[in-house]
Amino acid sequence: MNGTNSIRTIQADFSPGMIDLAIGHPSPSLLPLQLVRRSTEQQLATDFTPYLQYGYEPGDGHFRVALAEFLRRHYCLPVSEEELFVSGGVSQALDLLCTVYTKPGDTILVEEPTYFLALRIFADHGLRVISVPIDEQGLVVETLEERLKELRPAFLYTVPAHQNPSGATLSADRRRRLVDLSRDKGFLIVADEVYHLLTYEAQAPAPLAAFISADTVLSLGSFSKILAPGLRLGWIQTCPRLWRPLAECGMLDSGGGLNPFTSALVRSALETGALDAHLGQLRREYGRRLQAMKTAIDGELSGKVEYSPPNGGFFFWLRLIDGGDSGALLTRAKEKKTSFVPGSAFSAVGQLQDRLRLSFSYHPPEVLQEGVRRLQESLSENPPIL
Repeated sequence: MNGTNSIRTIQADFSPGMIDLAIGHPSPSLLPLQLVRRSTEQQLATDFTPYLQYGYEPGDGHFRVALAEFLRRHYCLPVSEEELFVSGGVSQALDLLCTVYTKPGDTILVEEPTYFLALRIFADHGLRVISVPIDEQGLVVETLEERLKELRPAFLYTVPAHQNPSGATLSADRRRRLVDLSRDKGFLIVADEVYHLLTYEAQAPAPLAAFISADTVLSLGSFSKILAPGLRLGWIQTCPRLWRPLAECGMLDSGGGLNPFTSALVRSALETGALDAHLGQLRREYGRRLQAMKTAIDGELSGKVEYSPPNGGFFFWLRLIDGGDSGALLTRAKEKKTSFVPGSAFSAVGQLQDRLRLSFSYHPPEVLQEGVRRLQESLSENPPIL
């Protein structure tokens, strides 16, 4: 019989001594066990049992009311529970949207670079993926307009705030132009807004959720980044016309609404203000980690990389100034017991070999600094990375 230490329970798995700068997860110290315990005790102390039944297809009504109030405070926008559909996190939401709103062979648009695991979901559905470049202000809308002269996409997938991997935030003007284009050309906008609430410095523009009255925007949120990923709980904010086909699909008809029990636990955290307090703590700690990684990059990698500092999210997006291959660099870095994600993983067209993504979410500041130092050693070895 295997010992308990050999039984895997979590997705992340790296060897002792490895400083993994690839992993975009919260560290164990930031997982709020006491908060979850208190919220669970509050729910189980009552005789209220509907959350143990098959759930209402759009999601538990009490939870949606509490979530709407939470989003009203943090988005500074009117939010109604009738705009909210409960999902099992953003990955499950993307899969469900592809199931309902696309068929194999359909064209979708993504940013270049884009979240690399979203590309896996789109591949599972046999979708044709076309990329649109971004710059420091996010998606380049002028290029999108050119693409739309020849394409009729089912949807455009975007990470508009503190983008994964680039850290870029779509400007307010481009958000308006993007929504106007979606109405004029008849495509949906699937906005992955999981980092919007994780802004540490300058305030981000209003989320794309502010534009759901256009009837083309689906804003995806998740508790994975602001509470705990193991909860597998998130939401889609959109007009009822767009979420109703999701609620009527065969999976929900058979299994009921998603995660009613977890929704009840998180509802307690929302109603008591515990999540607001935890979110404030996360912003402070992630802000410290962001600054620690910036200081380390500026000190250790000066002259070797260039980047635009993020002001939220989890990631730094670096370009190797000498045009080197980040895939080859990764092999060396692993020998130094550090790691990152090479840029080509984020490209829909097999480019970006001179880029790499570093995450600051998992490790405390002193470990981040050591990880960047090891990366500097890998870059400084001969022969050069080409």
